[in-house]
Amino acid sequence: MIQFRMALNCGILGLPNVGKSTIFSALCSTPAEAANYPFSTVKANVGIINVPDPRLDKLSAIFAPERTIPATVEFVDIAGLVKGASRGEGLGNQFLSHIRDASVYAHVVRCFENSDVIHVNEKIDPTSDMETIDIELALADMQTLAKRRERAEKTLKNPAEKKGSEFVIAILDKIGPALENAQPIRSLSLTDEEKAAIYDCHFITAKPQLYVCNVDEAGIKTGNAYTEKVKKRADSEGTEAISICGKFEADLCGIENPEEKKAFLEDLGLEETGLSALIHSTYKLLGLRTFFTSGKDECRAWTFRAGDTAPKAAGVIHTDFEKGFIKAEVYTCEDIFNYGTEAKIKEAGKYRLEGRDYVVQDGDVMFFKFNV
Repeated sequence: MIQFRMALNCGILGLPNVGKSTIFSALCSTPAEAANYPFSTVKANVGIINVPDPRLDKLSAIFAPERTIPATVEFVDIAGLVKGASRGEGLGNQFLSHIRDASVYAHVVRCFENSDVIHVNEKIDPTSDMETIDIELALADMQTLAKRRERAEKTLKNPAEKKGSEFVIAILDKIGPALENAQPIRSLSLTDEEKAAIYDCHFITAKPQLYVCNVDEAGIKTGNAYTEKVKKRADSEGTEAISICGKFEADLCGIENPEEKKAFLEDLGLEETGLSALIHSTYKLLGLRTFFTSGKDECRAWTFRAGDTAPKAAGVIHTDFEKGFIKAEVYTCEDIFNYGTEAKIKEAGKYRLEGRDYVVQDGDVMFFKFNV
């Protein structure tokens, strides 16, 4: 049976020596090349990461299945960008191509002091660091814009393509001034039609973004003056800023015993790791949600897009499920946690039959009926 698994591709970017590779290694629990010199990560590292989900753990405890399969996300560790990357400085063109391939990106900002770890600009200044990245990404998008405009202008003379080309040029005229001021395209109010018309450009600054403040252990809970600057920027852009201590997370990954890990977190007053927060935030940033299938053979978390109907969700498991969709038997995770068995859920009237128009909700437990 051919199965389709939807992957979230999140690029991890930032200046050199801000801790990207350390955080990536902790995410993957396997070492990526991390060194105290710029451009140690020349090729992009890719890791498939399980999405932590206590609901799946609880379902497995109830059903005691033969196997438990979590949802996954994909992270890409992209080599550090520097001033001039859009012109090829520091192998910039190669690095920018990896960013274009990502669906969303996490911008890692150094928010810690350590004289043993050099900073590419020889000083810790999150505002300046963020501006450097903003400028380079905007300059890269301006190059893409110029090429797209040239292509659109060439087709203006073709009557069949004139209207479409004029529409594209009008959109480019709208986003050009923003890029010239290092403002991301995602900050503009573009319609779905406008976004579709320039989708082929794969503009970097049109992609969703969140910030990751790489702090020392003292800043994990309370942050510091540096993280406040990043959070202020994130708030102005309507996104998140997550604080992570890359070194702490890497040390935590070295602890195999779950109880020891839990105690380690509790000692610092933390409910979850910074990495878990990052995974959950990037998952939601792309508009992804989770439904479950549960039974004695398997408990599994499946990824779907917010707003998907039942047939679309069924298609995540197998295309035949979508083509031959008849109905879905549905209850929520909370239902099974509260009542303990499917029989008691039915007795309580919480077991539902849903049709083609049902919009799947995060946390639904589903069984699909189909006929092909």
